[in-house]
Amino acid sequence: MSEKTITLTVPEDKEKERLDKFLTHQLPSVTRAKLKNLIDDDKVLVNGKPTKAGHLIRPGEEVVVHFPVVMPTTVEAEEIPLEIVFEDAHLIVVNKPAGMVVHPACGNFRGTLVNALLAHCNKLSSVGGETRPGLVHRLDKDTSGLLVVAKDDVTHVGLARQLADRKMEREYHAIVWGHPRQPRGTVEAALQRNPKDRLRMMIHPDGKHAVTHYIVLEKFLLTSYLQLNLETGRTHQIRVHLASLGHPVFADATYGGRSRQLAGLNHDNTRLGLHLLKICTRQMLHARTLAFLHPVTQELLRFSSALPEDMAGLLQELRQFSVSI
Repeated sequence: MSEKTITLTVPEDKEKERLDKFLTHQLPSVTRAKLKNLIDDDKVLVNGKPTKAGHLIRPGEEVVVHFPVVMPTTVEAEEIPLEIVFEDAHLIVVNKPAGMVVHPACGNFRGTLVNALLAHCNKLSSVGGETRPGLVHRLDKDTSGLLVVAKDDVTHVGLARQLADRKMEREYHAIVWGHPRQPRGTVEAALQRNPKDRLRMMIHPDGKHAVTHYIVLEKFLLTSYLQLNLETGRTHQIRVHLASLGHPVFADATYGGRSRQLAGLNHDNTRLGLHLLKICTRQMLHARTLAFLHPVTQELLRFSSALPEDMAGLLQELRQFSVSI
């Protein structure tokens, strides 16, 4: 069986950058460890020759990545209902419910979005690897909303490039604790995995560049309703950035969005906060809008997803306690 290849041409306006970093940006759905192995195994050629990870790429250079043939995934297809927003021969857009893990991993080998997708279409791109077929980007288990999945490698690479070049529009809505000082703002803070807790992310200058823009849509007695737009798509980016502002996503237990926020409240507000937390079983974060250029048809596609029942219901309760922006 022949290898699959991806050919990239370094843009004319591209500044010098290490080969490994260039590939990380161009192929964000491929892990850095896998890219390192490909480079070390001479599976990455620059102008036809293998080179080192530290090679400084230059405008006009041709970078060819040879991916070894991926054996058929051992992930089991499962007949799980999916809310399909759009589908054609090349890609599929789904509205993921809160509580569904995106891909199989330790402790979650069944019941994931990938399991469901394999049963639905039986054809997903192989760029992301055996356990992450088709996945161009991801959502946390308890974040709901829109996700695009590639069925073939050409589509996958095209979508990944848009993601890396910040040309894919992703808008989220969130309910957060407190009231941001400014009606709109930007959080720019690099993120890396917390060495003391591998399930958490943290702000660190040596981490990956991350930028989140926010707009306050509504303010309530204890909380605010925000629109968020991503320039980058790091793990837990919105949740960590908002927590760093002192306004964690409501009911986000990982980043201080539950009972910790009740400290210092008066009796009535504490009771209200406890009541609201009782009806929220997950962080109030939803991927509402997704827009991108179809890599094959070149059609501009834009999708929007209504808030799920739990967020819509919480907003309805909160609007009894609205305050002026």
